[in-house]
Amino acid sequence: MRFTCELWLARPRDEVFEFFSDPHNLAAITPPWLRFRIVSAPARLEGGALIRYRLRLKGVPVRWLTEITDWQPPRSFTDVQLAGPYRIWEHTHRLAPLGDETEMFDHVRYLVPGGPLAALVDGVVVRRLLDEIFDYRAERVRELVERR
Repeated sequence: MRFTCELWLARPRDEVFEFFSDPHNLAAITPPWLRFRIVSAPARLEGGALIRYRLRLKGVPVRWLTEITDWQPPRSFTDVQLAGPYRIWEHTHRLAPLGDETEMFDHVRYLVPGGPLAALVDGVVVRRLLDEIFDYRAERVRELVERR
């Protein structure tokens, strides 16, 4: 399954990438209803960095571990779930400069558990959840990055 979105930001690409280089900004752009907490992360992201966090999905506690598998400052980076709620989670963030502005593309390749019912679980629950999370994230990224 695939999920994509894009966001225009009125800031240069280097500044946008710098914002995402701080793993603690992840908590600031995650909806509060997920009760997201970073358990461990380096001060700055780079290739091979591990981020452990926990959250609640529909009240159920979830532990998640991701690795930054591709790090191409200031163009892109990819985080891959090593342990968590999905069978596959690969999230690529790509930043394209447009003068003093930046277009940010998110592409997520994922597979939900559920075997033959995975498509149903995705359509009924997961896709809506991703829409809500990424809509919130877009609003918060714009607020936090553009006010810098």
